[in-house]
Amino acid sequence: MKKYLFLFLFTTIGFAQQKTFTNPILPSGADPYSTYYKGYYYYTNTLGNKLTLWKTKDLSDIKNAESKVIWTPPKGTDYSSEIWAPEFHIINGKWYCYFAADNGDNNNHRMYVLENKSSDPFKGTFEFKGKIAAKTDKWAIDGNVFEHKKQLYMIWAGWEGDTNGQQNIYIAKMKSPLEIEGDRVMISAPTNDWETHGALHDDVNPAQVNVNEGPQFLERNGKIFIVFSASGCWTDFYSLGLLTFNGGDNLLDANAWEKSPEPIFKQSDKNKVYAPGHNSFFKSPDGKEDWILYHANSNPGEGCGNKRSPRMQKINWDANGFPVLGEPVSEETKLAIPSK
Repeated sequence: MKKYLFLFLFTTIGFAQQKTFTNPILPSGADPYSTYYKGYYYYTNTLGNKLTLWKTKDLSDIKNAESKVIWTPPKGTDYSSEIWAPEFHIINGKWYCYFAADNGDNNNHRMYVLENKSSDPFKGTFEFKGKIAAKTDKWAIDGNVFEHKKQLYMIWAGWEGDTNGQQNIYIAKMKSPLEIEGDRVMISAPTNDWETHGALHDDVNPAQVNVNEGPQFLERNGKIFIVFSASGCWTDFYSLGLLTFNGGDNLLDANAWEKSPEPIFKQSDKNKVYAPGHNSFFKSPDGKEDWILYHANSNPGEGCGNKRSPRMQKINWDANGFPVLGEPVSEETKLAIPSK
C-alpha cells in the first residue's frame, strides 16, 4: 500500500512541477494587466463597457478564475463609453483602478480613477473619484502608475494638442493616487519607421497616424525602463519599443530617456503571432522569474477588435541588464507555468 501511495504522490508532485500551458490564455482580451497581492494575481483587460476583475493563483489558468464586475459606468456621462486599458493597483492599503473612457467620441478620451478602501478588491466598493489629468488637460489613454523612491508617477499616451495625428508618451508626478501634480513632460514621440505604421486606408493618399502608447514601467537592479507600444494597433506592425532612463533622480528629465533604435518585440510570421503589444509585466509567485503579459492576433489583418487575445511568456535579461523579450511564441509551444 505504501508503495502505491508513494507512486501516487510522486506522480502528482511530478505532474505539478511539469505543468505547462499554451497561448493564448483567453480567447479574447486586449490590454491585459495583472497585480500580484497576498498570493493572488488580480487580472483585468479591456471590455469597453465595464470593468471586470479576475482572481487566480495561476495566470496561465485565468480562464478558470473567479471574476467580478466591479464597476459599470452610468449612461450619459463623459466616461460612459470606450473604456480602455484598465489597471488595478494596491497603494497604501487601498485599491485604485485607472482607466480611459469617453462619451462615445474618441476625441474626448480622458483618464479616470476609482478607489476601494478595502484591502480585498472583491470586497468593499469601488467609488468613482473623477478625472485624473495633468495641468495640460489633453486627450489621454493608457495610464500606468508606479512608485520610485517613495514618489508616485503616472505615464500615459496623449496628444500634444486637440487633434489626432500623433500619440506621444508623457510622464508626471502624482500628488496622491487621485491627483497628478503639475504638468506633463513628453519623453517619447513616434519618429522611427517601426513607430509610424498607421495608415488608416491603403488607397489614395492615406492619412498617417503615428503612435506611441501603452507605456509600462519596468525596473531591475536599479535600471529603469519604460516599454511602450508603437504603430497603429490596426496594423500587423504593432510592436514594443524600449525607453531607458540614463539620468539621476529626476524622471521628468526628458533628455535622460533614450529610445532603443529597434523594437524589442514584434510580429512573428513564422510563429503566426501578429500585432503583439500593449503589455504589462509580472513576476512568478516565487519572485524569481520575470514575465510579459501582452495581447496579439493569430492571423494577419485582424486589427484592433475582439480577436486580440492575452498571452504570456517568460523574459530574460542580458549581461548589461537590459530586458530580452525574444520572439512571441506560437500557439503550439508548450510553456512551463511560472515558478512557485
